[in-house]
Amino acid sequence: MATTESTRAGISFWTLIPFFAIAFGLGWGIVTLLIFFPDQTEAIFGPMGYTNPLFILAVYSPGLAGIFLVWRHYGASGLSSFLRRLTLWWMPIAWWIFLVICVPAVFYLGAAIKGPILDPFPFSPWYAVIPALATGLVIGPVEELGWRGVALPLLQQRFAPLWSSLILGSIWGLWHLPAFFLSGSPQSAWSFGPYFIGCIALSIILTPMFNAARGSLLIACLYHFQLNGPIWPDAQPWDTLVFAIAAVVIVMLNRRMMLTREGAVTDVLMPSK
Repeated sequence: MATTESTRAGISFWTLIPFFAIAFGLGWGIVTLLIFFPDQTEAIFGPMGYTNPLFILAVYSPGLAGIFLVWRHYGASGLSSFLRRLTLWWMPIAWWIFLVICVPAVFYLGAAIKGPILDPFPFSPWYAVIPALATGLVIGPVEELGWRGVALPLLQQRFAPLWSSLILGSIWGLWHLPAFFLSGSPQSAWSFGPYFIGCIALSIILTPMFNAARGSLLIACLYHFQLNGPIWPDAQPWDTLVFAIAAVVIVMLNRRMMLTREGAVTDVLMPSK
């Protein structure tokens, strides 16, 4: 394996240990407080949800872990290079079609399998959707500064993209486990099994898109935003089944890319070319 700027600077595959320790320690620690001391935390920080700073901090924990480790190894200039990956937008048009059109279509297809999909628009008046969209853009996608910003490139230093996706998807799903015991969270109304499988499928789908976009943080964040879209119908657990089928098809169509490390993004900094 060629020596990269990241390995010369000291960040490497083994940096995954402190990354996961911070992401799980901070995220699970905060959610544990919210689960076992709901009245006390609500009295101080307000109702559980996207206005509660403790809950936001828990959601941000993977992103904060990634930012901290990049800063620790590279300093301010390296962190600036890392964040410039948010400006990478180019990828093949087929991936843009999948991101913009096919992801919402999966939710509508899953909802059609589940039952009627023509439910009333969930926001009234209609413009109430704007703050919901803004919240969705600045909450969940921040996770990707850690998951795909740091963890996926480091996994791909050692494993082919498919195996990296399976590992990261499993860890990503497990990281969400405490939310299933947290009253008021979206996961509290779902079953963990299908959700866990869904995280693996979604991770597999994102990896070739991410690599095709040269490690774009923008694409990873937009993908996460699409998955959390507040206007998509409730399609659990059928959307998971459709995403799983899509993941299998995508692996088959991109098997050369997924089963070899050729073209895999392995650096956490902005690509030089």
